[in-house]
Amino acid sequence: MDGNEAAARVAHALSEVIAIYPITPSSAMAESSDAWSAAGRTNLWGQVPEVIEMQSEAGAAGALHGAVTKGTLGTTFTASQGLLLMIPNMYKIAGELTPAVIHVAARTIATHALSIFGDHSDVMGCRMTGWAMLCASSVQEAHDFAAVAHSATLRSRVPFLHFFDGFRTSHEENKIRVLDASDLRALVREDDVLAHRARGLTPDAPVIRGTAQNPDVFFQAREAANLFHDAVPSVVAEVFEEFAERTGRRYSLVEYHGAPDADRVVIVLGSAWGTTCEAVDELLARGEKVGALTLRLYRPFPASEVIAALPPTVRRIAVLDRTKEPGSAGEPLFADLVIAASEHSDHFAAGMPKLIGGRYGLSSKEYTPAMAAAVFGELAVEQPKPRFTVGITDDITHLSLSVPDDFRVSSEALTAVFYGLGSDGTVGAAKNTVKIIGSDEGRYAQGYFVYDSRKSGATTVSHLRFGHAPINSAYLIDAADFVAVHQFDLLAQMRTIDLAKPGGTVLINSAHGERAWDELPVEVQQLIIDRNLSVWVID
Repeated sequence: MDGNEAAARVAHALSEVIAIYPITPSSAMAESSDAWSAAGRTNLWGQVPEVIEMQSEAGAAGALHGAVTKGTLGTTFTASQGLLLMIPNMYKIAGELTPAVIHVAARTIATHALSIFGDHSDVMGCRMTGWAMLCASSVQEAHDFAAVAHSATLRSRVPFLHFFDGFRTSHEENKIRVLDASDLRALVREDDVLAHRARGLTPDAPVIRGTAQNPDVFFQAREAANLFHDAVPSVVAEVFEEFAERTGRRYSLVEYHGAPDADRVVIVLGSAWGTTCEAVDELLARGEKVGALTLRLYRPFPASEVIAALPPTVRRIAVLDRTKEPGSAGEPLFADLVIAASEHSDHFAAGMPKLIGGRYGLSSKEYTPAMAAAVFGELAVEQPKPRFTVGITDDITHLSLSVPDDFRVSSEALTAVFYGLGSDGTVGAAKNTVKIIGSDEGRYAQGYFVYDSRKSGATTVSHLRFGHAPINSAYLIDAADFVAVHQFDLLAQMRTIDLAKPGGTVLINSAHGERAWDELPVEVQQLIIDRNLSVWVID
């Protein structure tokens, strides 16, 4: 299944009121929940969750606020500008210490242009709301962390924003292990649910909430919540431990991957984790001492856990942010790491390491192992750029890093790319292929689908991987074992079979029959000959 369905399955099972308003790329979470409730699917307590579509995301957040204030279990789904419309209610829900969960398929905020694609600019705009922020980096984690968020919010009374990368995770098809009702019951304590209900406003036991306060008490009351927020990391760690005992899948607040004596480390959030780890493994095989670190819990920021996970030998750290904060001293994650490192400098054997900050992946721009390798390469130079970008060519402010063309990571996965047009059935057929093959015991499958923002009638490219081990490659295929071109005209309009590996297989949909070869552009003919491609034609 994809990341949206993976998160929504848990959210629907653990909610009583689901307030929705659609926005790409989170709409599928709301659509699935609506369809499940319409079909009579019940939650963990045998009730059919009430799904309410509001007039906007602001209304959805208001409905969520009202529901959880009454002691009801509530959630919503959103992204981008939709999340920004929820911020006023988010401050109230957190300030009133009320359990709630928002699931976000993180997406670009419109600036000079609208973009429906993914980065972290929306969730980073919520850092001051007081919500705990839990970040998933894969479809499996989107499923698992949804359960962790719903459990931890009830235990801590701090609302949770659970987010994962829009499109790259929300729309990626991957094989996961699904939690069942007994797993969810083991994580969500009935005592916590009953305590939440008991705090709900009711005329039968009147209390006052949501007052206006003057300077004599507001500051003190604001600080009085500190203990609740301070307890969140230990609560999440506790739920992670219970989750591991139940499922065998072990998570921690932060995770390090690489050499125990690394001198260079790259820190990322979200789907970039798997990609960066692939680069680390390749560089380790080449004898370099490198490592990568990711945070599962981003707010409250687990500073001591981040520093403890870093090798004391590290001399240089690059922090990658998938957002841009113009005019700031540094992007959010980078700024957090600078503070954490400076306050724990005695952890490092050679003193405070050099930290540099970079931006990547805005609006779903590609981030590949080669780009990760470029960041590690920049850390190795005598005077690395203090601020940089990777994944674009910046010929204006010259912040971009050059990416090595020849950097490849080894993989045993079979790769396939399908070219088609929106609504021609290519994406649907590719998704079915992923589900069919992935359903076999011992086989794994991944599907990612590149859409044009014009959607129906525009070009679609389906990137499929198949193998005998879990697949966490969160980037597009640039060398495929199999290439299918479902619209013959695309051969003359764009790069298609250029992605085929030497000796690979090509399937072309053509109405030209025996004349298909003669109708191919001469450049395509030459490519077929030079790479010794096996070409199949079907009408």
